[in-house]
Amino acid sequence: MDFGDPVAFRDDFGIVERGLLNDAGNISGRAQAAIRELSWSDFSRIVERGLGDEKDLLPRVGENAAYAGFGEQQVAFDHMSAREKVEQITNRVVRDRNFRKNVLRAYGERCAITGLRLINGGGRAEVEAAHIRPVEHDGPDIVGNGLALSGTAHWMFDRGLVGLSPELEILVSRQSNDPEAIGAMINATGKLLIPDRLAERPRAEFVEWHRNNCYKH
Repeated sequence: MDFGDPVAFRDDFGIVERGLLNDAGNISGRAQAAIRELSWSDFSRIVERGLGDEKDLLPRVGENAAYAGFGEQQVAFDHMSAREKVEQITNRVVRDRNFRKNVLRAYGERCAITGLRLINGGGRAEVEAAHIRPVEHDGPDIVGNGLALSGTAHWMFDRGLVGLSPELEILVSRQSNDPEAIGAMINATGKLLIPDRLAERPRAEFVEWHRNNCYKH
């Protein structure tokens, strides 16, 4: 699972992975190892920084702020044990929150199908993070399995009224009751609007799964 808040190697309090420091307080040679064992305390510290902020990328502000996230409470990390922090990783609310942050950040809060970037009066992006291969069908919570979609586009994608070709052209199902209206919603390129970073673009295996198992040909 990608962290919603990337964790820097060093922050205001020093090196985050403190197991890399030697007795003199300097970075040891272990830092050069591509694979190394993390202590429980270092693991917990990294998890806290990566999962600890419940705010969305563009949170609601003002008088309606109390309704942001449907009233979810701030997850408290300060007094949690290492084991409790590990359990947070499997918490669906935390996973959904981080998935949304990463997908919206990758797509610039813009719907990948319509091309619209709408911000409501409270400063929140009116776009949703959609899984290409759903979680209930073993879809992972990674950006490569996500799309930023408006509510209507998300509904159509989940129900197979729109799909994606291997070249990421947006397909409109012939089983729709109004293909022309759906086609009018699609951005002028006729293709999915994808992130600039190659690593954040939809992965072919998830696109193929949706086309074979969800899209109504």
